[in-house]
Formats: sequence, structure tokens, C-alpha cells
Amino acid sequence: MAAGSPAGGEIRPYHIIVFGASGFTGRFVVEEVARACPAGPGGTLRWAIAGRSRDRLEKVLLQAAQALSKPELRSVEVIVADVAQPESLAIMCKQGVVVLNCVGPYRFYGEPVVKACIENGAHYIDICGEPQFLEGMQLKYHSKAQEKRVYVIGSCGFDSIPADMGILYTRDQFKGTLTAVESFLTVSTGPEGGCGHEATWQSAIFGFADSASLRSLRKKFGHKPLPVVGAPIKKRGALFYSKEIQQYSIPFMGSDPSVVRRTQRCMHQEHQQAPVQYAAYVGIGGVFSVAKTFFAGLMFWLMTKFSIGRSLLIQFPEVFSFGLFSKAGPSKKQACVFFFIMSTFLMVLSSTIRAADSYRRLMLARGFCFMSVYNTLSHFRWKEPLFAFLSLEKAIQMAGIPHRASLMLPSPHR
Repeated sequence: MAAGSPAGGEIRPYHIIVFGASGFTGRFVVEEVARACPAGPGGTLRWAIAGRSRDRLEKVLLQAAQALSKPELRSVEVIVADVAQPESLAIMCKQGVVVLNCVGPYRFYGEPVVKACIENGAHYIDICGEPQFLEGMQLKYHSKAQEKRVYVIGSCGFDSIPADMGILYTRDQFKGTLTAVESFLTVSTGPEGGCGHEATWQSAIFGFADSASLRSLRKKFGHKPLPVVGAPIKKRGALFYSKEIQQYSIPFMGSDPSVVRRTQRCMHQEHQQAPVQYAAYVGIGGVFSVAKTFFAGLMFWLMTKFSIGRSLLIQFPEVFSFGLFSKAGPSKKQACVFFFIMSTFLMVLSSTIRAADSYRRLMLARGFCFMSVYNTLSHFRWKEPLFAFLSLEKAIQMAGIPHRASLMLPSPHR
């Protein structure tokens, strides 16, 4: 049974291929895809899983079948592909309309998949939160993706759907002009605690170690500053007490700010929309937490500057992160009660008193984004990945992929 047509127009057997399905993230993504496909492998949405080891992939399907009470999942197709073998990636990409890449850290393993997808006409989606990879791929492959009419869409997980699509959604809900957004992230864990996976930890290590390269990369774009609509967003320090969330806060070091800026630049340049200013912060708690964060941050920064320090950080994540990260990642039980709270504050130019250039500062939501660590791809209740897939497939089936495919769309909002 044929699944659908990618950018090139030829029929392919699968709508979705989950690459890296046997990894920490991939295993749970497989369950999420299976939940959204009630008709089973033979249904209208056809999918397959891919990775290096057939045995491990088949084990993932068996575990998913048992966890979801769906024995039919054992018949989902398995494709063997390895980032170290370009020919295997080409074979995989030729079989799918959309490839969901769960193999990280992306700075080491992401580019071969992006390249293979573009060359073989498959749309690409990932959950990357690494600004250097995201912007590097945009700089290197944007024109090629346009020529091939292929979508390359990064950051479709916790990084950075809540921030990026949340701003677009918020802008559409206000009658006035949304000029600025500040977000404050806090974390809540259950009685058994929680931690992050080592892949995220490694991404942070090499991101800090190579921060100079990111600055150099950004200069190559030659972007002019975006115009500021209304009052400039408040500049805060590296550490400050936030009255909004009533705890000390620091700038959020993830990809949200850069992803939001990229989207706002695209919307301004291609759609003549007023750009929204954005700043992201994370709450760290009280005075004791400030002292612990300062000590850990200083040690982390120093160790990332030397190869032996990076090796120690990678080898002992639990020790040097004070338990915030581990090689195994959170257990499923921990993940079920681990969630983020994103408190969002807005500046809106009132449509009724625009002449006075007056602003009203509003708290939009102290929304509980139940972003369980193992439910890696979604917007709020983790339904976003299938929204991305289904909307792409619907476009393919009904009208074909639009001509102006672009790497400049970090979230599927077109």
C-alpha cells in the first residue's frame, strides 16, 4: 500500500520514519506515534522505525506492543540505517515522506541525516535544542532545501515549540499589537525526583566549549537588527530576583531565544509582520540554590574549556551535575510526574490607546506544560509531532508541498 508523495512527487511506502527509535528518546516517540495511529500499521498513516540494530529495534516494537496492548505493532517495518553509512541513510530517506530524527547530540550525528533527507527528497524533523547545529544547517543547506522543495524543521520538542509557537498563538489572540514576551521556566518533580538524560548534558558541554564558533557562525548570516516595536524589552542581569515567579532567575541557556528570533525574522521579512521581542529565563530558587548554581556553573564553565575536563563531565554526569543528569536518564515513573511550568508575561500595545504609546503588562498564563521527559515531541500535552506529520501529509495529498520550502521555519506553523 502506497503512503504518499514527498517533494519529488514519487510514491513512497511510509508517511513517517522514526530514526533512532531504539535510543532513549526514540523509544518513547515510537509509543507516541503508535498511540496516534489507532488503525495500526496497516492504517491510513503508515510508518516505520529505523536505527543501527535490527535486534534492538524489534525489541522496542515488542515493548511498545506490550505497553500499549497493541500486538499489531510487532509488524511495523524495521529499517537498518546508520549515520556512519551514507548509503544506508539514502535508502531510508527514499522510503519515507517525513523522517523524524531522534539521534543526538545533533552536532555530531545530525548533519548526515539532514543531507540525506534533502538529497533524497524526504522532509526532516528533529527535537534539537542546539543553536549551533540549527543555525549551521540553515546556513549550509537552506538553498539546497529550497531547490529540492524539502522542509527541514528543527526544535520540534520542548526546545522550542512552547516558546516559538506559543508566541505565534498569543499574538493571534490579542486585538492589540504584541510587542514583547518574557518567559520564566521552573521545574517540578515528584517524590522520587527526576533528572535529564546524558545526551542533553553532552549537548550543553560541547555547546559551552564551542561558544566562540557560534558567534562566528552568526556573523556569516549578515543579519541586520530587527526593528523594535514599542518599548524595548527590559534588560535583566545574569542573576536577578524575579517578582513574577518570586525566586531568583538566570537567562535560559537553551535554543528558545535563537529559534524565536529566527521565526520572527522570517515572519517580518517574508510576511511583513511586526517582530516580537523575546527573552527567556529559568528560575533557580532561593539563596542556597543561587550559591549551588554559582559553584556548579563556574566549575562547569572551567571544565568545558579543557579536553580532560570535558571527558570527566561526560564520564560522570551525575557527579558534576549534582544529580540533574545521568547516563540512564529518568525512569518512566519519574518522568510521569516530572513537568515544566512556563510562566509567560507580555507587553501589548493597546489598540484603543495606540497614539499614547501606552502599554499594559499582562500575565497570559502560568500554564502547566506537562512535558514528560519521555513524551519528547509535542506542544503542551505532547500532540505536536503528529500534528506536524499529519499537516505535512495533508498538504502533500491535497495540494503538494508549497514551492517556498525553507530551513527558516523552526516550527511547523505554515
